[in-house]
Amino acid sequence: MKPLYTPTEFEEAKSRSPLPFECECCHSTFYRTKNEIQKTIRRQALGNPRRNDCKYCSRKCGFESKYTGSNILCEQCGQLCYKQARHIKIHKHHFCSSSCAATYHNSHKTTGYRRSKLEVWIESQLKEKYPTLPVDYNKTDAINAELDIYIPSLKLAFELNGIFHYEEIYGTLESIQENDSRKFQKCIERGIGLCVIDVSHQERFTPKSSKPFLDIICNIINKKMGWHMGNDPIPTPSQGVMLNLHTHTTIKR
Repeated sequence: MKPLYTPTEFEEAKSRSPLPFECECCHSTFYRTKNEIQKTIRRQALGNPRRNDCKYCSRKCGFESKYTGSNILCEQCGQLCYKQARHIKIHKHHFCSSSCAATYHNSHKTTGYRRSKLEVWIESQLKEKYPTLPVDYNKTDAINAELDIYIPSLKLAFELNGIFHYEEIYGTLESIQENDSRKFQKCIERGIGLCVIDVSHQERFTPKSSKPFLDIICNIINKKMGWHMGNDPIPTPSQGVMLNLHTHTTIKR
């Protein structure tokens, strides 16, 4: 209790006279009658005090006093959120919602990727072959759906489709193919050339068995770059390159 009255004022006050206190939560002034104060003092003497006895101006302040934490910035969206002291002490990163937590952890994780070894290897090879060419890997920015490889400057995308895209494995073939169809349609709408490469015949990953897929990708990129810069003539189907890059093309081994 934080009384704002003197002992003399308490003695002179009548039973139902209000006496001032300072709220321990919001620090505003509130009043309790002398009769209520005397009951509180008796309960304290008996060792059975109530939590809110002459401490808080309202139930709201009483409930808020239970929280010992503080407002902290969400590491994903930057929004202020309340965290209890024990959570701040235990956890290294703090988020305003489970959605922000999932987004942050998915973008910062170092294990558990859903990418195949082939995709990771092709990415490393393309970075070596085209160090100055901006390439997006497994991002959704272009069509609001994930593209395995997307080159914004060339408006060119590649999808590496494994066995799940062609055969019924876990009862998901229909939904996967519907998703592939939506990707194709979105690429058409946004003027993106989509090349789909069938990698379902690769039984296990090795650099040797993966090189033909890399060669296909590099060949198309080189032709597209030459076409884009005006150095090469428009490719024809006999050259093994998509003439209409808005056509859904599947290249098989």
